Amino acid sequence: MLAIIDYGVGNLFSLSGSLGALGIDSQITAEPAEIAAADHLILPGVGAFGDARAKLDRTGALPSLLEAVKRGTPLLGICLGMQLLFDESLEYGVHAGLGLLAGRVVPIADDLEDARKVPHMGWNELVIAKPCPILKYTKSGEHVYYVHSFYARDCAGSTAAWSDYGVKIPGVVQKDNVFGTQFHPEKSGVTGLNILKAFAEL
Repeated sequence: MLAIIDYGVGNLFSLSGSLGALGIDSQITAEPAEIAAADHLILPGVGAFGDARAKLDRTGALPSLLEAVKRGTPLLGICLGMQLLFDESLEYGVHAGLGLLAGRVVPIADDLEDARKVPHMGWNELVIAKPCPILKYTKSGEHVYYVHSFYARDCAGSTAAWSDYGVKIPGVVQKDNVFGTQFHPEKSGVTGLNILKAFAEL
């Protein structure tokens, strides 16, 4: 069973619906025992990093999530859920992340050299930088849907695919069994569904 972590932050039912359309059984849960028993985990997220991290801590589910990852259970962070995987975020202060991936989350606006709008919102081309299991059905040049104002930096070692928005936005990251997408696969049409399918097949 695939568990979608419910900590009060995220588009849970859209994600669950996309998985259902693929024939993938999932449950939305914050129960430590259900998280521990899951064979795949998804950490979604929208909103502010500090608030999301506090809400995740309050669920009591975090120790089970981290222990499951340590055992080798595949974890996919989506959007803010991906950002939480990193060491820290500079979103309205300095906030500790989960430390599963090296890097920090910073404002896009600080690194732009032109007048592009922030948030980065809409479809953007994905450029695959290196092989990644969740990209096995995806090719460079396909488009995915982003909505974010902050992005991961200093994470070249884990970046599997990126998009150009005046700066290189890490779109897909991976270290061992930990994966992340800055874009929303559940809003990214066939390309996004293929990424979710590949993750579920791990």
